[in-house]
Parts: sequence; C-alpha cells; structure tokens
Amino acid sequence: MLQFLLADVMRSLHILAGAAWVGGSVVYLVVIVPALRASKAGPAVAAELGALFRRLVGVCMVTLLVTGVFLIVDRLSAESVGPAYVAILAVKIVVSLTMMVLAILQAQEARRLVSHRGRLWSQAPRWILFLGIVAFVLGATLTGLFEVNIVR
Repeated sequence: MLQFLLADVMRSLHILAGAAWVGGSVVYLVVIVPALRASKAGPAVAAELGALFRRLVGVCMVTLLVTGVFLIVDRLSAESVGPAYVAILAVKIVVSLTMMVLAILQAQEARRLVSHRGRLWSQAPRWILFLGIVAFVLGATLTGLFEVNIVR
C-alpha cells in the first residue's frame, strides 16, 4: 500500500511539473512575449519575467529528474514491461534531457547582453515547447502500454 501511495505521489508530481513547464511555456510564448512587445514594456520588466520563469523551470526540472528516476525504476521493475515500453521510454528520456539541456543553454544565454545573444535565444523556447509536447505524448503512450500489459 505504501509503495502504491509513493508511486502515485511521484506520478502526480511528475505530471504537475511537466504541465507547469509546458503550460508555462505556452503562456510565455503565446501571451506574455506578445504582450510585452505590444505594450513596449521596458527591458527590466522582460528580464524580471524571464528570471521568474527560469526559476519555475528550474524547480520543474529538478522535480522531473527526481520523480522520473523513481518512475523509471518503479516501472522497469514490473514484469509487464515489454520491449516497446523500453524503446518508447528511451526516446522520452532523450527528448526530456534535450529539453533540459536547451533550457540550461537558454538560461546561460539570458546572462549575455542583448546584443551578444545568439540564434539560440530566439529558437530555444519554441524547441523546448515542441519537445515538451512530444514528451507528454510519449508519457501518455507509456501509460497506455503499461496499463494494457497489466490487464493481460
């Protein structure tokens, strides 16, 4: 019972952290950035919003790493996991780690002067969002595969 409760808490935290990061990315790219441009807000406002969002992303990344490792061990120890599950899990891990590396590089780019920021500055947020959506789809696929194998 305790193992089930712990696994349920870890899954919930994993989903919440992913939702906060991916949902926050949607809001940031679709709402906040256009609003900042339309309002001609000063660079200080944009920098503060960026710093706050980077803090949220940092918490999400730590949460996703801790819960992800737990969930990997938990699921791979189950007898019902097959090769398709392992293959999709491997792809999800690569996608998720790529997302995190891009976020770390983006945070480093944010420390540079605006005039010295490279192409990564403008492209990384879109790639992070895309990869986050892919990770969610892969996660849903993994859940479906796991549940189907349990029923059999």
